[in-house]
Amino acid sequence: MSKKDKNINHEEELVNQNKEIENHIETPEEIESEIHNEAEKENLDEVSELKLEVSKLKDSLLRKAAEFENFKKRRNDEMSEFYKYASENIIKSLIPVYDDLSRSIDSINKGETKDFETLKTGVQMIYDKFRKVLEDEGLKEINSLGNEFDVEVNEALMQMPKENAKPNTVLEVIEKGYKLKDKVIKHEKVIVSQ
Repeated sequence: MSKKDKNINHEEELVNQNKEIENHIETPEEIESEIHNEAEKENLDEVSELKLEVSKLKDSLLRKAAEFENFKKRRNDEMSEFYKYASENIIKSLIPVYDDLSRSIDSINKGETKDFETLKTGVQMIYDKFRKVLEDEGLKEINSLGNEFDVEVNEALMQMPKENAKPNTVLEVIEKGYKLKDKVIKHEKVIVSQ
């Protein structure tokens, strides 16, 4: 092959390569369209992922809400049951006292208890048992006799003059008062010095 033929072949090759390059070169519109399509595809993928995540979160929230409703129902049932039987322990403790009183009354009614001292001893035993049950539950008697009047635990029914007594001293307890643990549940009714 001659040099000229080689040059022509080479030129033809270059022309073909140029055409091939031109075919692969994209216009700005084509580039923009391609970028837009890729961005759209990425956005669709991202939107799909977000929708899936939102769906999972909604499902989780609904489950938690249902669990909480079930918890509330159980808690309400438990509290209702607790309030219904809250006095069970004290009632169980008082039943023996009640039975002792019942037996004592039956004994008196049948004429079996004729001796006053026996009756007095029996009533004293029942009283002691009853007092122990109340003390075990946290009941304490307020005893302010001779102490200064305290508005937190005492209720003054009247004042009276008394020699050798400081003012506002409890002279006499008319009605006993009680505390349940640390709470006053019945104020002591007293007479106070002027």
